[in-house]
Amino acid sequence: MAETVNVAPGTEVPTSPGTAGIKSQAPGSATTVSSVAGATGGIAPGNLVETDIDDQLFRFQSEDTALMSLMLKAKKVKVNSPVVEHYMIDEQRSTLTTDTAVAKGNAQQFVLPLLSNDQNIPRDYHTLLVPGVDGYTPDGQAVTPGKCLMLFVTGRDATTNNPIVRAVNGPKAGKDDEWCTTPAIPAGTKLKLMANAMYETQKEVDPDLIVPRPMLVYLQKRGMNQVVSDYFEAQKKHIPFTQSLIAEQAILNFKRAGNRTLWSGRPGKFAINVPKLGNQMLYFTEGIRWQFKRELQHSGKWTIEKLIALAKMYFTGEDVPKTALLLAGKNLLEELQCIDFSKHPEIQIQTRQNPVGWTVTSIHTVFGDIDIKREPTLDTLGWSNSGALIGEDRLVHYTYAQQHEFNDRVEGEEATRKGIVVWDGLALKGACHIWIDGEGNTANAGATTYAIWDSAEAPTGDDLAENRVYLLVQDCPGISAAAQNGQMWRYKDAKWAEFTGEIIADETL
Repeated sequence: MAETVNVAPGTEVPTSPGTAGIKSQAPGSATTVSSVAGATGGIAPGNLVETDIDDQLFRFQSEDTALMSLMLKAKKVKVNSPVVEHYMIDEQRSTLTTDTAVAKGNAQQFVLPLLSNDQNIPRDYHTLLVPGVDGYTPDGQAVTPGKCLMLFVTGRDATTNNPIVRAVNGPKAGKDDEWCTTPAIPAGTKLKLMANAMYETQKEVDPDLIVPRPMLVYLQKRGMNQVVSDYFEAQKKHIPFTQSLIAEQAILNFKRAGNRTLWSGRPGKFAINVPKLGNQMLYFTEGIRWQFKRELQHSGKWTIEKLIALAKMYFTGEDVPKTALLLAGKNLLEELQCIDFSKHPEIQIQTRQNPVGWTVTSIHTVFGDIDIKREPTLDTLGWSNSGALIGEDRLVHYTYAQQHEFNDRVEGEEATRKGIVVWDGLALKGACHIWIDGEGNTANAGATTYAIWDSAEAPTGDDLAENRVYLLVQDCPGISAAAQNGQMWRYKDAKWAEFTGEIIADETL
């Protein structure tokens, strides 16, 4: 709770410079006639007369605090604790990967060795398509080129926890055999999860396995206090110091500080000793900058090819959002605005008003539309070259207590204390969101890092990083003869392998 600052008449109130260097800030002071006089060069009581002021000048601008405005429009979830288990669930994965090779044999069913993260996903009676492995004719005697092998899950191996499968269109020992034998499946094969297949009278199957991993989100209690003396309230006020204008500026500052917290706050909690009340807990919420699971580490000049590659990566992953809003720092915004679109007349660029009410630059691509807007807070935080590509419908606003306002008399004083108290936090839902890092900062722990690669030669030196995924915008024989434009390749364990685009926050789990 803010303290009331008592200032003797005629005493100059200490002021500090604002962002522009003007000494106009009197932080932590109550709004009294004396304090206002001290902050404005000695305007005496009775001379605070009202002038005509452009009311648009002090209007609340939601565009100044874009992330907070998005939070207020996001899905609101009321919780009963300031510590929330948040589940960043995205769409069900459709691609599985074999761990080791399956040798061709005579067994009617066999264990399908999958990566540890994939083992529990296929349930009994599921079917699996095996692209890249040819199936066989109905008699099982000849290969059908280009027509993939399909498997049927019959159970689970108690030792390895891998699924036990049978081939649907595999090889057969004899033309009239009912069951197929074991086909050869190479290590690293990508399988597609298909629909289940039920027998004639069956009506029960295992539920789809969705076991999300929660992350703890702390909700931070934030407040704004304002103390106005009765004497000040009784004056004929002039200049921009009416109570309403003071309140607007205080709330705008409150929103801007809160917006910086929503972007970059660090999580934590500890107890403090409050006089007469004992120990109480303080919680600090985590900014969404540290919640991204995909990070594009960009360097160099932005081109139309890179922008299209970004749209492709965003709109064609496992988690496909409905909208794309790029909140950008000023330098990133300038670079995107200066892209030469003359060679691509099919790319439409227009200025429009988005559902939030902002004027945005909308770029239409074949993958989807990207709305671009400047976020001033990113510049304040030193991220002018960076931005966040987020799905507006994939934000969750957790509230522990409803926002409320209060208007109390200050005990023992002729003054009124007014304020706002909120207790909330913001979290990302799904894995579609992409943080574009143009500062060269270290990526989040557990995040999948990307780079757009525009060269026929393989990355080397500082451009080469372990576990980084490279999105190719041209064929790259330096990586592999099979590395083609539009593919993603990852450098891991000192070797290259094509990346399927699935996001795994922590592959050790």
